Amino acid sequence: MSVEQLIENWLPVIATLVIFALLISLANWLLFTRFKNPGNENVFTRQLLMLLLTLMAIVAVVVTLPISEGTETQILSLIGLVLSGLLAFSSTTIFSNLMAGAMMRFTQPFRTGDFIRVQQHFGRVTERGLFDCEIQTENRELIAIPNSLLIHNAITVIRSSGTIISVSLSLGYDIHHSKIEKLLKQAAEQVGLEDPFVHITELGNFSVTYKISGLLLDVKNVLTTRSNLYCHVLDCLHNNDIEIMSPTFVSQHAGPDVERKIAPSPKRQKTSAQTVAEDIVFDKAEQAEQQEKQKSELVIQLDELKQRLSTADKADKTAIEQQILNLEEQLKQIKQPLEE
Repeated sequence: MSVEQLIENWLPVIATLVIFALLISLANWLLFTRFKNPGNENVFTRQLLMLLLTLMAIVAVVVTLPISEGTETQILSLIGLVLSGLLAFSSTTIFSNLMAGAMMRFTQPFRTGDFIRVQQHFGRVTERGLFDCEIQTENRELIAIPNSLLIHNAITVIRSSGTIISVSLSLGYDIHHSKIEKLLKQAAEQVGLEDPFVHITELGNFSVTYKISGLLLDVKNVLTTRSNLYCHVLDCLHNNDIEIMSPTFVSQHAGPDVERKIAPSPKRQKTSAQTVAEDIVFDKAEQAEQQEKQKSELVIQLDELKQRLSTADKADKTAIEQQILNLEEQLKQIKQPLEE
C-alpha cells in the first residue's frame, strides 16, 4: 500500500481525533477552568458531560477507521456490551437516586437553607445534589441523605413564612386553667411569638396537660426560641407561686406546712451582644442560603441589563457592558465551594 493510500485512509481518523481533542480541551477549559470552583452540586453534571463527549469521540473514531463494515459493527457492539455490563453490574440505587434527584429538581419540595425532617434526621439543607441531599443537623454535623430516601418518605419542611413553636407541661388540678393560660400566653409573648394560644391536651389522673403555642416568623432561630420559651414558662409560673412537679412528688410532700419547691427567678440582664445557637450550628446552611439568594438577585439584574443593552444607545452600551462584566465576576465568586 502506497503512502498516498495510507494518508487517504487514515486522514479522516486523524482529523476526527484532532477535532474531538480540541472539543474536549475547550469543554474542559469552559467547565473547569473558566468557571472555577463550581460547587458540589454542579461538579457531577460537568463530569458527566465530559464523559459523554469522550464516548462520542470513541464512537466517531471507530466509525472513521479504515476497516470493513463487519469489523466496525463488531467493535461498536463490543463497546455497547461493555457499557451495558457496567450499567448492569453497578448498583441500581445509583440510578434510583439519580432519577429521584432529577424529579426533585422539578417538584422543588424544599430549597437550600430550609429546615427539613426526614425520618429521624432534622436539620437545614446545605446542598441539593443529583444523588443525595446534604443537611446540617443541630450538632453541626453534615448528613448526606440519598434522594431515593427523600422520595419514598414524607418530608417535613418548616415554612419560611413562619412556624409554630410549642411547649407542653403538666400541672395539678388545684390551679384554675384560666390562670395558667394567662401566664403561658405571657411567656410566649415575652419570647416574641405571634398570636399565642393555649390548648388543654389531656386530663390525667393527677394532672392537666397544657400546650402553649405561638407563631415564630424568624424560622432561622427556631432552636433558640424553643429553648427561650421553656425558660420563660418556668419563670412565669414560678414567679406566680405555681410549682411544676410530677404528680408523685406533689402527693408525697403535699400539705399546708410543707415548703414549696420553687426555684427563684433572677432578674434577666439584657446584653448588647448575644450568641445565638443557630449562628454556630447552621453556619454552612446559612452561607448556602445566602449564596442562593445572591445568585438569584444577580441573575435577575443580568437579565435586566441584557434587555437594556439591546435597546441602548452607543454612549450607554459601554457602561452597561461594564456592569454586566462586574455582575458576571460576582457570580463566579459566589460559586466557590462552601467548605473553602
